[in-house]
Amino acid sequence: MMGDQHIASAFDRDLEAIQALVMKMGGLVEEAIRTGSKSLKSRDVELAEQVRKGDRKIDELEEQINTQCATVLALRQPAARDLRTVLSVMKIAGNLERIGDYSKNIAKRTEVLVHMQPIEGTSSALKRMSREVEAMLADALDAFMRRDPVAADEIRHRDLDVDQMYNALFREFLTFMMEDPRNISACMHLHFIAKNIERMGDHVTSIADQVIYLATGEMPEDQRPKSNTEIYQIEGGDGTDEADE
Repeated sequence: MMGDQHIASAFDRDLEAIQALVMKMGGLVEEAIRTGSKSLKSRDVELAEQVRKGDRKIDELEEQINTQCATVLALRQPAARDLRTVLSVMKIAGNLERIGDYSKNIAKRTEVLVHMQPIEGTSSALKRMSREVEAMLADALDAFMRRDPVAADEIRHRDLDVDQMYNALFREFLTFMMEDPRNISACMHLHFIAKNIERMGDHVTSIADQVIYLATGEMPEDQRPKSNTEIYQIEGGDGTDEADE
């Protein structure tokens, strides 16, 4: 009996250490979103470069989390519920890493946009959109720590607002491009930024799904509301960049 308690205690300590890394990683991702948005609005190349360089630390933390999770799986042989926790943590870390990649990609495009004529009002709209995603992420991480499925479900539904912001922005970009062909290059970059932010929202909802799975043992059955963004695509891609560009 004492041996079982010792193993359980060791597992709890391992899990607490891994969860601390997840929260640290989440904090860095929140900062990347915030700094990337600020660099876009202020047209600050140095801030954009800060986001790009900071992505390395996010990637390193994901690798560290995965390594520690693999060690726990190998040495502790967790029971069903504990196994669910370890696997969910790995998936959450993966979603955080992807959000970090999108922040890095936004920073790259910002460094190009500073050399182009600003498109009136778009940077403020993109900042509002990214601020909503950042708030969703902060709430998702809080729900993760509290194992709160109700809060997680609310986050899933908030992604609809992000989708609607994206759709509205896309229509604005089309208008600017039709009014003046000289706006096309800048609007294309801004569209890709908007699409990257929209995809961040999707990854935050995936984190919320994992929180619900952790708390209840089941993935959400209902499909979350999703505004139709598929019709708002510029031919040739979905606005994302390769992670290792």
